Amino acid sequence: MIPAYIPSPSSNGFHIGPFFFHVYGLMYVLAVAASIMISRRRWAKAGGDPDLCYEVVVWAFPAGLIGGRIYFLITTPSQVPPHWWGPFAIWQGGLGIWGGIAAGVLVGLWAAHRRLSNYDLLRFMDAVTPCLPVAQAIGRVGNYFNQELFGKPSTLPWALKISPAHRPQHFTQYATFQPTFLYEIIWDLGLAAFLVWLGNHRRIRPPGLFALYVAGYSGFRIFEETLRIDYSNHILGLRLNFFVALILCIAGLLWFVAIQRGVGLRDFVAQRPWGRKSESSADQKPVRKPVSSQRRA
Repeated sequence: MIPAYIPSPSSNGFHIGPFFFHVYGLMYVLAVAASIMISRRRWAKAGGDPDLCYEVVVWAFPAGLIGGRIYFLITTPSQVPPHWWGPFAIWQGGLGIWGGIAAGVLVGLWAAHRRLSNYDLLRFMDAVTPCLPVAQAIGRVGNYFNQELFGKPSTLPWALKISPAHRPQHFTQYATFQPTFLYEIIWDLGLAAFLVWLGNHRRIRPPGLFALYVAGYSGFRIFEETLRIDYSNHILGLRLNFFVALILCIAGLLWFVAIQRGVGLRDFVAQRPWGRKSESSADQKPVRKPVSSQRRA
């Protein structure tokens, strides 16, 4: 009887002539392409200029790579290749998602804000938010080809077979492991679909969808960090990213509640009412008409 498992690729790339292409890098290219396509369509539907997305991604993508690499170098310096080019070897993995998201989002918002008002910037955040988990799902395919970011040993039918060279210390006797990269792909795509549905069927104050993305992705990472066995610094016996995810999940939920209650929103948008209420008399002072000196007949 042949055991059931997911096989790992024999190589993390392919040759075209003298050039070797890493699948990890190609997945990032596809992730950017998908992000542009999704964000252009959603922002155009919201009434914005879709070409703005090109300008934003030109700044946000390299910032995300730099931020992700810096986070990795700070939190796991022992995993950097011992060569002068080690800090720059992103083709071997080693991008911290938290640093990548933080740097990419901040720089992207800076680029967008140069052309948008404060209120439109909030709307832009929600319009492009679903592209973030989609891009992350595509990027996780690169982790599959690198045989990295898997979980504890497992005999489940969908367990991932890892070659001996990629098995962590103390786990070399095991052959199949939890495919946490696959779990994250499924979760990310489901989260993106939920955010699109919610934005289309419920009236959400911006940037409520972005806050839910932060909470939703971080909530999954709390679970994922209990499965992963790759190297990580630990605090109180738990992985560092477990605590990062826990803090961000709580912060995202509290942020979403605050946004929907309008806490601090009016100050940011310079007293501009939210959504369609801009034409509502409820947010405006009543205008008193002058009383006529003559009675109507």
